[in-house]
Amino acid sequence: MQCVILAGGLGTRMRPLTDTCPKTLLPVSGRPFAYYQLHWLASQGVDDVVYCIGHQGRMIRDYWLSEPPPVHSIRYVDEGEKLRGTGGALGLASCEGALDESFLVIYGDSFLPVEFHPIWRAFQASGMPALMTVLCNQGRWDHSNVVYEDGRMILYDKQADPRMQHIDYGLSAFCRDLFDHMPEVFDLAKLLHDLSLQGRLAGFEVKQRFYEIGSPAGLHDLEQYLETSPGLQKAV
Repeated sequence: MQCVILAGGLGTRMRPLTDTCPKTLLPVSGRPFAYYQLHWLASQGVDDVVYCIGHQGRMIRDYWLSEPPPVHSIRYVDEGEKLRGTGGALGLASCEGALDESFLVIYGDSFLPVEFHPIWRAFQASGMPALMTVLCNQGRWDHSNVVYEDGRMILYDKQADPRMQHIDYGLSAFCRDLFDHMPEVFDLAKLLHDLSLQGRLAGFEVKQRFYEIGSPAGLHDLEQYLETSPGLQKAV
């Protein structure tokens, strides 16, 4: 499986730490976050990683030159200082020939302790151009943004809707040809919203909560989770 990691953002909520370090390399329990993320991906069958980098991207390259990577291949697609948005980053990766015909996408600050193979199989069986994993959130960890009913994606929207009880979990799958004729700069959320309205977005509900290091509270929660999960420590 191929997984694209979106790691080009500025990490403004974690300043001043991210003034000198990309968010995906922030220290978590004594190691850069990227160490845990890639080792978990490898444990789930991911063997090819594409990093979409921008802000301080050279540091991510240098880290994986100094640390033996757990995956077979790591490639980089560099936006430089001209950030294109999450969708534009994938469009650039497609233009540079870095993407497989279908692939997974996660964010460079997300730790998602779920099994990937069932999600990948569900995407392949769906016949849809994209799949979003969702979690029944009910406003617990962030604002719910998904209407998911009877196993179907009804709506993904950042605008509040009283029907929303689920949240985008942060792991998606896409067919590469979705990005053939997109603008140079665009947000992946816009594409996912449009696909949900068209009935072309598959959904997969997961039960495990997500962890992220995009905020100080999120980083603290992840450190606690890692310290109290001996089975997970073996995977990473």
